[in-house]
Amino acid sequence: MSGAAQSPEPSLSAPGTTQPETDPLERLFALLADADDSNWKALEDEIWELWSQSGSDAFDLLLERGRKAMDDGDFDVAIEHLSALTDHAPDFAEGWNARATAFYLSGRLGLSLDDIARVLVLEPRHFGALSGLGIILEELGDDRGALEAYRHSLAIHPQNPRIKEAVKRLEMGAGRDI
Repeated sequence: MSGAAQSPEPSLSAPGTTQPETDPLERLFALLADADDSNWKALEDEIWELWSQSGSDAFDLLLERGRKAMDDGDFDVAIEHLSALTDHAPDFAEGWNARATAFYLSGRLGLSLDDIARVLVLEPRHFGALSGLGIILEELGDDRGALEAYRHSLAIHPQNPRIKEAVKRLEMGAGRDI
């Protein structure tokens, strides 16, 4: 181009221009990747809040009832509510994640792993499901697989202290040869 002055590129935030709204989860994951000690927890909470919204009051109620039953230690009732949720909302990742947690807490690791796999197909960035996968694989003695799951979770959520500790423990301890 010649030495003529170039006009600046239009600003994405210039007044009067409309831009397509960014997916809130995309925005939160971008912020979470660069979060520091002062703001990661608030971002994590916002992500969990969005993940927990199915778009249906009835489905949200099933999720709430399943979580309440888990909190009360009634895992069979939790699984009933969450199974109804996954049956009626098979594309709602958090329903599968909550049921995976209920299965895990009731000692049904294989069923939990099945549900985690479903969560990760629907929402590959689900750091909660990835950390749950790491926990189960570690319990099953698969340190290599656990470390891989934890590292994947940490790549999405680099400030999670529990996952940082799990990676450090596996890298320094039994996972040294991994």
